[in-house]
Amino acid sequence: MGFFGLFNKKKKETLDKGLERSSQSFFSKISKAVAGKSKVDDEVLDELEEVLITSDVGVETTLKIIERIEARVARDKYVSTSELNGILRDEIAELLAENNTQDMEDWDLPDDHKPYVILVVGVNGVGKTTTIGKLAYQFKAAGKKVFLGAADTFRAAAVEQLCIWGERVGVPVIKQKMGADPASVAFDTLSSAKANDADVVIIDTAGRLHNKVGLMNELKKIKDVMKKVFPTAPDEVLLVLDGSTGQNAFEQAKQFSAVTNITSLAVTKLDGTAKGGVVIGISEQLKVPVKYIGLGEGMEDLQLFNKQEFVASLFGDRML
Repeated sequence: MGFFGLFNKKKKETLDKGLERSSQSFFSKISKAVAGKSKVDDEVLDELEEVLITSDVGVETTLKIIERIEARVARDKYVSTSELNGILRDEIAELLAENNTQDMEDWDLPDDHKPYVILVVGVNGVGKTTTIGKLAYQFKAAGKKVFLGAADTFRAAAVEQLCIWGERVGVPVIKQKMGADPASVAFDTLSSAKANDADVVIIDTAGRLHNKVGLMNELKKIKDVMKKVFPTAPDEVLLVLDGSTGQNAFEQAKQFSAVTNITSLAVTKLDGTAKGGVVIGISEQLKVPVKYIGLGEGMEDLQLFNKQEFVASLFGDRML
């Protein structure tokens, strides 16, 4: 087996292990729902609806999945309960595909310009700064020159943590004094990146939601200042969410979407929870693609999201 074969095998093992609790919980609930049943009928669908909702898939997304399965049952006339696992896998993967969630295989960047600028948002405590550090590691491992910007100037701990990650990964962190204008930090970061011919710029921002107007104005100012250095910036506005909080993560996503244009999602801490179904609901409801998932503490445990691999690991190879 070659290097890339070994890497892909390790990635799959990490994904399976990270989603193990979600997978076991999901499958056990479905097994109970179909116990003693040979065909998918209204009663099974009612039980399945409850399974999906209690697995943090979300009410609206659950209803869409149930409607799809109902249509399939009506079309095929007879669907056995043993087929339900496969049908669910197909319908959920299709739902993710409709939300522009692409299957990404590597850390390549667009060829038409550089640097690729990622503005990272999210409330404090979701793993935002850790995600930035891991992203920096992944891009550097792919041979990219990376710059980080510490624009969360309202918390000394945030700047300090980002600097620690910068040292650990071996990438520069641009910072200013505590309480400095976040837009000024963003400007300095992009200016330094431009002068040093960087490939990737990742900028941290403050994680406050108690004052939505202030947050919206701050993010707009950061974006406006970025465009003075690079007219295309930011290329990506990444919202980081803690998957272990289930529906609370969904509420955070809705609130951030109300104040800025989110283009991608990173769902963290999936290895410590049985709430992996939240990935499906958040992506489907917001119509924003999941791009990264966090599956552990290691540098390599942040993975590019692949819907086919995710669904396969969530459902496993089990038979009902």
